[in-house]
Amino acid sequence: MGERRSGILLHVTSLPGSEGIGTFGEDAFRFVDLLAEAGQKIWQILPLGPVGYGNSPYQCYSAFAGNIFLIDSKKLADEGLLDKNDVKNSPRFNSGEVDFANIEKWKLPLLYKAFRKFQTNNYGEFHSEYQTFLKEHSWWLKDFALFMSARSHFKDEQWTTWPDELKFRTPVGIHKFQTKLESDVNFWKFVQFQFFRQWFVLKKYANSKGVKIIGDMPLYVSTDSSDVWTNTDIFILDKKLRPKQVGGVPPDYFSEDGQLWGNPVFDWKRIQERDYDWWMARLHFNLNLFDEIRIDHFRGLESFWAVPASEKTARNGKWLPAKGYEMLSKFNDQIGHLPLIAEDLGLITAEVEKMRLDFGLPGMKVLQFAFRSDATNEYLPHNYTQNFVVYTGTHDNNTTLGWLKALKGKEKKLVKLYLGGTGKEAVKNIIEMTWASTANTAIVPFQDILQLAAKARMNTPGTASGNWGWRFRWKQLKSRQFEFLKAITKIYNR
Repeated sequence: MGERRSGILLHVTSLPGSEGIGTFGEDAFRFVDLLAEAGQKIWQILPLGPVGYGNSPYQCYSAFAGNIFLIDSKKLADEGLLDKNDVKNSPRFNSGEVDFANIEKWKLPLLYKAFRKFQTNNYGEFHSEYQTFLKEHSWWLKDFALFMSARSHFKDEQWTTWPDELKFRTPVGIHKFQTKLESDVNFWKFVQFQFFRQWFVLKKYANSKGVKIIGDMPLYVSTDSSDVWTNTDIFILDKKLRPKQVGGVPPDYFSEDGQLWGNPVFDWKRIQERDYDWWMARLHFNLNLFDEIRIDHFRGLESFWAVPASEKTARNGKWLPAKGYEMLSKFNDQIGHLPLIAEDLGLITAEVEKMRLDFGLPGMKVLQFAFRSDATNEYLPHNYTQNFVVYTGTHDNNTTLGWLKALKGKEKKLVKLYLGGTGKEAVKNIIEMTWASTANTAIVPFQDILQLAAKARMNTPGTASGNWGWRFRWKQLKSRQFEFLKAITKIYNR
């Protein structure tokens, strides 16, 4: 029997604080304290990358870089890189919602100011630490810094529209723009240094309190990313370097047209020829950042739904084989075990299940999916074994209270039978059901601990706007909710 444990799903951006978005500042440390006091062993977050269109952490400009708006300005001031007043005079942001556009307007100039001070002092006390960082990360950082500098130089146009010499990465073109955009390139290196510095302090603190961090790794990367621009050969692209086929899923419960994500799909034959180097780098990098990783859309490592780039929906795709088995075997040989969680929701084949079991990876169970049929439903706790991570819902589900309120017909009847109703008491009952299950790991979105309704939903799949913005406020956490979490964790040996 594996260790029984439990934790909370909450993205860093959802933390309180005065910067308009959650940061690696004091509220993050306070949240870790809260987890530890309630006996929680896990803090699960979403991807930490720099978000692009739609602010989705699953559509980032890089698979390696961090979102610089998570850098805590107060810490920069404490280290003398900003004046105390710079931070004090922040605009009055909405405390319940991330204001993505206005944060950038306020914070980017602030980070530039810190960068200039950093340069003026010739990096001051950070000098050797910064040089070490540049050396260790140059394999992705140089390209990413140039990519972001060029994006801003070309007014945020996608890299596929850049001049050919840069788009096709000719040595002359790269050198020319490295020189031309040198100051900006150095800025992007500096802010990544600050991001990782602050992140590792927070992670070390969480670990010291007995809290492990589960990170999240999207299967795909965004077309408009440094990764695709730098590694065009490992994606299925046309002669103009635009995706020929894009990723998604066929029609399912979430959407009758399927989901069209628009990400370029991998050329697994070429990845194999390169001895899986890009994937190895990515997995090692993520396991350095986090204690464990959830691999989003795990089934795409066995075979993936490829849709012609010209299609408007995901209906007309086809399944193509991937080489995830070989890739995971290689990684397993390198590190001896795989601290990964397989997001295996949706249509899962015997081959995908075999891959998960062969590597001993826990799959996922979501209780919001448990009441659609009858007592044999695979998501009901009495029907599964220990090697799973069980959730009330994920970042793609409604909050549990929102879900309960929207139930109809047979599903509603079954929910009442198991949970006794569809109100706040039922939210407590389903959390308790999660904790009582045989699954080794139980995780609940923080919205459910706070018993919040649909307005606190993080993401609605298939919608392009209005997502990822929810934030909590400390006053929303009632002592009875905290005590309940603490109590069930003890009762169910988590």
